[in-house]
Amino acid sequence: MTFEEIQQRLAAKFGERIGALAPANKDASLLVQAADILEICRFAKDDEALVFDCLMNLSTVDWPKKNQIEVVYHLWSYRRRHGFVLKVALDRAKPEIASITSVWKSADWLEREQFDLMGVQFTGHPDLRRIMLPDDWVGHPLRKDYAEQPQWHNITTTRDNSLEGYVRLDELKKKAADAAAAAAPKKEVLS
Repeated sequence: MTFEEIQQRLAAKFGERIGALAPANKDASLLVQAADILEICRFAKDDEALVFDCLMNLSTVDWPKKNQIEVVYHLWSYRRRHGFVLKVALDRAKPEIASITSVWKSADWLEREQFDLMGVQFTGHPDLRRIMLPDDWVGHPLRKDYAEQPQWHNITTTRDNSLEGYVRLDELKKKAADAAAAAAPKKEVLS
């Protein structure tokens, strides 16, 4: 099915709750309301024409100027060989949305990752806890306004700038080359 046909199929079921298709460079997407995401995902998986049997990815985008966090669901149907993208815009101050782990088990760790790194609360998740950072970590590092703590439990969190390391390496190579040139026997130039 084309993106337009998928959007029309969803609109036939959900009416005005399904908006217009947003064109994109690669994949078109559909913005839906947070309150509808679980019902729409369940329909997208169970409907015989759509059969989205795979949640390929679940990610988020931080939009501080819009005061939003956008949750992005990449769906795929192995049986029908088509894909689709659903998006939900959440309030950045309190990003909360229903978990879709009851629809696709693959959402489990994907939702935990977005909870950990972006602070999105997935209500109804069976085990919503940090997956990458320690439980007592402060903040959500993928938010654009995140300020890194200088240390955690007396362990420094600051790192050397990797570019400075390359500069130091270049300086060492130049010194070694200069020392080798100075130690080399001088050739006489005949006039």
